[in-house]
Amino acid sequence: MPDDPGRAGVVIPIRSFVAAKARLAEHLPETRRAELACELATRVVAAAAGLDVIVVTGAPEVQEWAAGLGVDLVDDPGQGLDGAADAGRTRAATLGCVRAIVAHGDLPYAESLVPLARDVSRPVVALVPCHRDDGTNVCSIPVDASFRFSYGPGSFRRHAAEARRLGLGLRVVRRADLAFDVDVPADLERLTSPAVP
Repeated sequence: MPDDPGRAGVVIPIRSFVAAKARLAEHLPETRRAELACELATRVVAAAAGLDVIVVTGAPEVQEWAAGLGVDLVDDPGQGLDGAADAGRTRAATLGCVRAIVAHGDLPYAESLVPLARDVSRPVVALVPCHRDDGTNVCSIPVDASFRFSYGPGSFRRHAAEARRLGLGLRVVRRADLAFDVDVPADLERLTSPAVP
C-alpha cells in the first residue's frame, strides 16, 4: 500500500504568543515578540498543508488564532513541552492518524512537513535536529510507540537514544528549512539578515 501523508498529524505545542521568546526581550518589545511568535507559528501551520494540524495550548490568544485557522485544538495539560507533545500525539491517534509529527512553532523557513510523514506506521522515528545540533525541531513518531518525549537542551541526542531504547529505526533528517529556529539573539540577527539558512 503506498504511503499516505494524510494519515499523519502535525502537533504544534505553543505555550503562548504574549509570553513568547523571553530570551529576546532585550532586543524586541513584548508586542513585537508576540507578533513574531504568531508569524512563525503561522508559517509552520502552512508547512503542514495536506496533513491534520493539532495545536496544543492553554493560551487564549493562541486558541483564538488556531480557531481562526480552523485547526484542531487540544488544551495544554500543563506538564511542559513533553506533556504537550504527548497530548498532541494522543489526539492524533483519536483522529485516526498513525503518525504524529511534533514540530516547534518557531521555524521561520519551514517549507513542508509532509516528507516527515513518509514512514507512516512503520516503526521508525524521524528527527530533525536544530541548527545547533542540540534541540529537536521536528520529531516524527508512530502514534502507538511508547516514545517518551524529552525536550530541552540536548533533546536531539536523548530522542535518538529513546528510539534505540525502543528498538525503533532512526532517520535523521537534515533540512535547512526545518533546522533553523529562533531562540536567542543570534538567531534573530540571522532571521533579519537577507541571507537564507
